[in-house]
Amino acid sequence: MASINGFTIKHFPDLHLQLRIGIHSGPCVAGVVGLKVPHYCVFGDTVNIASRMESTGFALRIHLSSTTTRILRRIGGYHIETRGKINLKGKGPMVTSWLLGRDGFDKELPPWDRAIPEEHHDFKGIEILKEH
Repeated sequence: MASINGFTIKHFPDLHLQLRIGIHSGPCVAGVVGLKVPHYCVFGDTVNIASRMESTGFALRIHLSSTTTRILRRIGGYHIETRGKINLKGKGPMVTSWLLGRDGFDKELPPWDRAIPEEHHDFKGIEILKEH
């Protein structure tokens, strides 16, 4: 995420890159698919959940699944903030988190006030579950 601070879109120099990252941990299968135009592909439920983490995340943030959050907390040294429970299409409710940084990571991250407002994100019908 720190790498986009100095990144300029050549044909839109006044716009800032609005990167979203989603991470999930688990098993997957990878391989080359196709004969005429081969592509390297990754398959599995892990890939689908990581995609859901990205698509339900916010610009300039790294969205973590509960599995990845648990792993990073076990390793230690990561700065994590719980986002709350969201309803993932095809998966049901999951408590997710934001990755904010890591001990010893001294590069400047893009300021969140540079991100596009939440109402301009396309969440493809996800539901954020509020605790009452």
